Amino acid sequence: MKNILRSVIVLLVFISCKTNSYEWNGTINKPFVAVETDTLFQDKISIRAVVFDGNKMWYAADNSRFGFFDLEKNIKIEHQIVKDSLKLEFRSIAKTSKYIFMLCVSNPALLYRISKDNLETKIVYQENHEKVFYDSMQFWNDKEGIAVGDPVENTLSILITRDGGNSWTKIPSRQLPQVSEGEAAFAASNSNIVINGNAVWIVSGGKKSRVFYSSNKGKSWTVYETPIVQGQQMTGIFTADFYDKKVGFVAGGNYEVPNQNFDNKAVTVDAGKHWSLIAQNQGFGYASCVQYVPHSLGKGIVTVGASGLYYTADAGKSWKQLSKDNSLYTIRFWNDTTAIAAGKNKMIRIHFKK
Repeated sequence: MKNILRSVIVLLVFISCKTNSYEWNGTINKPFVAVETDTLFQDKISIRAVVFDGNKMWYAADNSRFGFFDLEKNIKIEHQIVKDSLKLEFRSIAKTSKYIFMLCVSNPALLYRISKDNLETKIVYQENHEKVFYDSMQFWNDKEGIAVGDPVENTLSILITRDGGNSWTKIPSRQLPQVSEGEAAFAASNSNIVINGNAVWIVSGGKKSRVFYSSNKGKSWTVYETPIVQGQQMTGIFTADFYDKKVGFVAGGNYEVPNQNFDNKAVTVDAGKHWSLIAQNQGFGYASCVQYVPHSLGKGIVTVGASGLYYTADAGKSWKQLSKDNSLYTIRFWNDTTAIAAGKNKMIRIHFKK
């Protein structure tokens, strides 16, 4: 009987290994080798915040503009919000099943709820303060969401909704970890908040560059140190992504020295508690957005920024430049081999070739 059980276990392990090996070979042994791009639209516009909703790529931009590109119908729909004489700059966007949410960066901070049905807009949160500057926004589910901004007091500014975005509450500073002097966040690509399950990670930069972690949707927080370059106003983590609840990647660097490709990228395999620098003096310099390739087992990663578009098939150990286009600020994958990217004056579709 023991021999039979042992044989069954060995057979199951073999089948499991073969299955994992097949998935691994399908993605990693056939890495991306080139890209083909087509321009979805061009305009005098700056886009740092995008979010997929089915076949639509919604975007929030400068000059009070927002809209979406329908990838099925190949059309762009754009609107402009009129609010007094303000020219609003949106760098945060998120969605629920019925609404799109956008948050402008500076004083006054206005958070808009937009109906997907008729594009009707409504202000659901407003904050007036000379220091206010919001950076990013995400939703856990249809009811609960989070937005983050620079410190107004001695902590990051964190907004929470528990009612689907109809109302937002700012977490009192006494309930949050204090930031160091000169520590803030960057509104580079709506990617300094990452959500997975109930967890959320927020990355900071400036004089300190750390990771703020909550396992319970923002009810309590822990802060982890990182080895990313820090100490100056424009240094630190600009972007982050997690493949699952354990494996994550942060990137950024020195915005004022965009070719500096050391101390600008790090990985974690324990949910952000510890970070290790990787690919020192290799690959890209300053990066504004990082995204994991879907179904790549955490091995495929793409970044955009000042160095162009870079790709790794081995979890960040080695990098290949697939495009020299340095005008892209943000990127999101539509499927395993197609992504939409946006930035200065355009939105493009990227086909990754194996």
